Amino acid sequence: MSEQQENKAEIIEDDNGVLPIGEHIEEVAEEDGRKVRHRGIYLLPNLFTTVALFCGYYAVIAGMQGRFDNAAIAIFVAMIFDGLDGRVARLTNTQSAFGVQYDSLSDMVSFGVAPGLVMFNWALVNVGKFGWSAAFLYCACAALRLARFNTQVDTADKRYFTGLASPAAAAVIAGTVWLGSDIKIEPGLMPVLLTVLTAVTGLLMVTNLRYYSFKGIDFKGRVPFIYLLAVLLIITVLVWHTELAVLSIAILYALSGPILHWRTRQSAN
Repeated sequence: MSEQQENKAEIIEDDNGVLPIGEHIEEVAEEDGRKVRHRGIYLLPNLFTTVALFCGYYAVIAGMQGRFDNAAIAIFVAMIFDGLDGRVARLTNTQSAFGVQYDSLSDMVSFGVAPGLVMFNWALVNVGKFGWSAAFLYCACAALRLARFNTQVDTADKRYFTGLASPAAAAVIAGTVWLGSDIKIEPGLMPVLLTVLTAVTGLLMVTNLRYYSFKGIDFKGRVPFIYLLAVLLIITVLVWHTELAVLSIAILYALSGPILHWRTRQSAN
């Protein structure tokens, strides 16, 4: 038996013999350095991740069928469940390496492939090679963004994201499709603008621009009264015109990275 086969056998076998084929093994190091193998995966957080993955898959199908408003809404629903799976895992102490990787793959479908294909089917299909090239660029940048995030998650400043987060980028694309579909905009009238929007949104994900992560907000602390008024204004706009409000918030957040970078350089000078 080769060294590679011996290592593989060591991973698969435990004290009770050979594990069933295809069953996930999670290894945890104890204080004495001994590796303990746990069978199976945690159901609850991975269930939320699966729902987010399904929403991304449904968005692709809905976009292929021309139901672009449903496709955009599905992407936003995926964002909700994507935000819940990590919080549920932390609250229930069910974090795992499997969950982290599964979440990244789900994000790639829901916030990389789905927005790119939905935008392509809605507006870029008639632009030829420039259209599908922009959609592919967006998807590729989402993959690079997720890979970089996974490699820097333990060393990065928790207060900021490096590059536009993939859910925020997906919000710009899905919000554009949602608003355009709702007010019956003919995307063929502005193919160049939408092609540039798709490409630039993708490139923002792989820049070194810093974006505020909102992870440092203290919801238990005191804030100025104007903050409450701002929240009330946002809720009012969301109720009045959800599509416009969502797209406006997404675009403002996407622009916050370049604005923060410009202000930092101005302060340095």
